[in-house]
Amino acid sequence: MKIFKYTIAILAVTLFSGCKKDFLSRFPKADPTDEFFFHTVEDLKTYTNGFYLMMNAPYSDVFSDNIGGFTGSHVMDNMVRGTVSSQNVSGSIWSGYWPNIRKINFMMDRLEGIEGDPGEIKHYEGIARFFRAYLYYELVKNFHNVPWYDTVLEAESEELYKPADPRTVVVGRIMEDLEFAVANIKPSSSKELVSKHAALTLLARICLHEGTFRKYHEELELQSTAIPFLERAVSASAEVMTASYAIHTDQGDPALNYRVLFCSNNLSGNSEMIFIQKNSRELGVANNTHTVLDWQWALNGSLMDEYLMDDGTPFTDQSNYIQTAYTDLFENRDPRLSETIMPPGFTVEPDNPAVAPYRTRPNFGGYLQLKFYPRTPDLRGGWEINYTDLPIMRLAEVLLIQAEAKAELGTLTQTDLDNTINKLRARVNMPDLSLTTANANVDAALAAKYPNVTGANKGVILEIRRGRRVELACEGFRLDDIIRWKAGELLAEPAYGFYVTQLGAIDVSGDGVEDIAILENPQATGPIAGLPPQVREGLSLYYISDRSFYLSNTNSGYILFDKDRQSPREFVSPKYYYKPIPVEETVLNTNLKQVFGW
Repeated sequence: MKIFKYTIAILAVTLFSGCKKDFLSRFPKADPTDEFFFHTVEDLKTYTNGFYLMMNAPYSDVFSDNIGGFTGSHVMDNMVRGTVSSQNVSGSIWSGYWPNIRKINFMMDRLEGIEGDPGEIKHYEGIARFFRAYLYYELVKNFHNVPWYDTVLEAESEELYKPADPRTVVVGRIMEDLEFAVANIKPSSSKELVSKHAALTLLARICLHEGTFRKYHEELELQSTAIPFLERAVSASAEVMTASYAIHTDQGDPALNYRVLFCSNNLSGNSEMIFIQKNSRELGVANNTHTVLDWQWALNGSLMDEYLMDDGTPFTDQSNYIQTAYTDLFENRDPRLSETIMPPGFTVEPDNPAVAPYRTRPNFGGYLQLKFYPRTPDLRGGWEINYTDLPIMRLAEVLLIQAEAKAELGTLTQTDLDNTINKLRARVNMPDLSLTTANANVDAALAAKYPNVTGANKGVILEIRRGRRVELACEGFRLDDIIRWKAGELLAEPAYGFYVTQLGAIDVSGDGVEDIAILENPQATGPIAGLPPQVREGLSLYYISDRSFYLSNTNSGYILFDKDRQSPREFVSPKYYYKPIPVEETVLNTNLKQVFGW
């Protein structure tokens, strides 16, 4: 299986390099690909191995309301600051998908010439359709209406310049692809390969997204069509739940049960994994997960505040929770918090007592991402040389899909919660979620975030959303969730970091000795003048005058970011739930039209 990561990349480049303007056009009839390839099932196996490069495992939530300090660039960050237009948006957000769709269609056009077992042929056709469905739904999420192509066209074909097909048509074809994949992809003993259960998971994921998107986005006028998607999300996720997967609890320690899902060098035998991205030092296949800690972003106080206390009560119900000191924030909280956000005392070499605890950075807000960070030096080598396996699909997501879809349909029972959300809570020794209690005692903080959630199941829908945010934090789902729930206003709220009681030195490692200091400027050293010399000399110094961050009450308060002050955020609805088609594409194809204000 691993061979595809080397040979197929070369094959793909060789077969599919070409000009942007004819990305869907055919190769010449005499191309050696037609003459010597696509004759046997083995050819299909070799060719489809190259498709796995099209779906990677995310390990951040850039850019969403889970992100605090951020020094990188992202189209949504730029959008809420009013700097995105069809004239300047990156062309890759549109053009980046089409070459891969073309690769898939290139194979689909040649299936009639394949000799071999019909079931094997349909298996590889199912894999092709799985990836085409994935790519097309990414386009739908971005642009709403897009042209559907299921064949490679001649360069002169007028179809290359047709208008976009309606969302309903494209999603219908996506569903056809996924249902074919579910019916025809064979079981696999390797979690590195697309299996029937991976296809069911993708089907459930897309159906939940489309069903909730149609329900909450009245601008589409498709609310009456949402229910079938939610029902299919329920049935597809249920089929996965009855398979041989199980929530991973083998470590004994609640925190470790969660950690190993993201920091292990071998997820192939993990009971929770459905589809993984394998990395290996021996094979020279690696990832960049070390960058999650203190590189271009940290996590948001909004995420920090949403983790429950370990007795199941909201942190935001704690007396004076706003002013909780950094070193106290992790006390008596859901164990997943300290596995997601770096806690005081964390060290990058836990087995080496000579290595001091890692110091957080107030100019990033202080909530550094820890989830996915390789915990031991043998798995952490630097840029593209980290060797942890990564989950693409895992059972926890499937359980959350089942719970949310049933809650939205109004069919959720306590038994459903016990079979889904409460399995995830039990993994980390958190109390069960009660359907009756959740609906009778709606969390005011969650209700304020999602004012469009109404009805008898309001409380449990909000708690399922909390559960999804906490369990799947930094796995690339959060922005999609905000978009489908029509909660874009959350992206307009300024990010924030930990609370600072006053300017001066702060203990952030939890050992009682000050590690960092926040001062007005390099000359304003009065707040640290009385410290012992050895402590003062060892401080990491941060200055408000550097204009990367400031405090909400000038000399105290939450850490806020100067970027949000200088370039305030605004979410324009419904416009910003979609992206503009780059202007060069509408010049090439004048039949492409922008949607919802673009």
